[in-house]
Amino acid sequence: MKTPTRGGRSKSDRVAHVTCLGCGCACDDILLTVRDERIVQAEHACPLGAAWFGDGRVPGVVRVDGRDCGVDQALDAAAAHLRGARGHLFVFLGDELTCAAQRLALGLADRLCAVADGVVSDTAAGGILAAQRRGRATATLGEIRNRADLVLYWAIDPDQRYPRYRSRYAGYPSGLHLRRGSRCRTVISVSIGADAGPAEADLRLTLRPEQELGVLAELRARLAGRTLGAAGGPAAEVADLAGRLTRAKYVALVHDGESSLERRSPDRTESLIALAQALNAPTRAALSTLRGGGNRSGAEAVMTWQTGYPFAVDFTRGFPRYQPDRRGADLFGHRSFAAALMVGAPGSVPEAVRRGLSGIPVVVVGPRASEAPFPARVAIDTGTAGIHEAGLGYRMDDIPLPLQAVVPGPRSATEMLEQLTSRLVEAGR
Repeated sequence: MKTPTRGGRSKSDRVAHVTCLGCGCACDDILLTVRDERIVQAEHACPLGAAWFGDGRVPGVVRVDGRDCGVDQALDAAAAHLRGARGHLFVFLGDELTCAAQRLALGLADRLCAVADGVVSDTAAGGILAAQRRGRATATLGEIRNRADLVLYWAIDPDQRYPRYRSRYAGYPSGLHLRRGSRCRTVISVSIGADAGPAEADLRLTLRPEQELGVLAELRARLAGRTLGAAGGPAAEVADLAGRLTRAKYVALVHDGESSLERRSPDRTESLIALAQALNAPTRAALSTLRGGGNRSGAEAVMTWQTGYPFAVDFTRGFPRYQPDRRGADLFGHRSFAAALMVGAPGSVPEAVRRGLSGIPVVVVGPRASEAPFPARVAIDTGTAGIHEAGLGYRMDDIPLPLQAVVPGPRSATEMLEQLTSRLVEAGR
């Protein structure tokens, strides 16, 4: 929908159905007002979404060795660094990229026999590995909205980090099978140490971190008609919670897949997976894992469909190998790299990985590459996925959604990676 101005030229546009990557909810109902190639309003967006879109401006700098230069010179320099590091190259997939750009970056890693890792290995790897060991009983956010009559928030208040999760999916809205919305939903809030659940709940349970795994084990035992007795935790409240879970028609167990304030047990996710699986005997249940934005879930999906593995993929032998125990900062303790290619927003690179980059040439291609918090031999600023570059992004429940280009921006990350690949192909002939 456009608002024409005198002379027939549109100065103000309203762009509907825009997908926001401010968090993993990837809300696709955002209505943007664009004036003079700047975003001036983001209707329906939460504070995280408004900050994500901003006014649509990002730097468009291209630098080699700290000096501004042309794109061709930068791509030539990047190709030289990467080609010289073949077999000893580290490739990192950051956020704020479309899936097409992520796929091209992974293709470069394959071509150059590199070790590839991504932004999910620092925060979400524990949950991913737990799911690989045990499987998962999960569901789309739409199914949770339409069916879940009991929502259990385990050590997470979505309003803080995923502001529209409750209003769109698991709190207030009505669904196909829940016509009265929140009036026919039971909300249970479990707080563990510094990780608090929602303040508004029908039942609230507060646990110490050392009680968590025992309570989860007690819940599973009660679902099977037994009791552990010495599991710890408030026995009466745990018994009440087990009864509510059993009587519900559809349970959504909601937890955070990203880092949190409290140092959580590494076995938390596996225990929650086991609880969701156990609940599918007396009723129906799904585990909803909340994930960060910037198309991080897309990076995991692209790696999985291209290699079979979600992160920590080693191409040095000419084929993909999975090494989940050597990921992120741990890689630098086992390998010596001659160069690194960081694709995506450099701010998403973990601090421990940044330290490992010291002393080697680093090529950065992505949004705000020129503002990288680590030395970059080559920096090529690009547009941001879903703001300047159209394509595909993934919601936290692994649902792909279209991304629009709503304002003009710097060069496309996909185009830069395509040109970089072409240079490497030509050099290899």
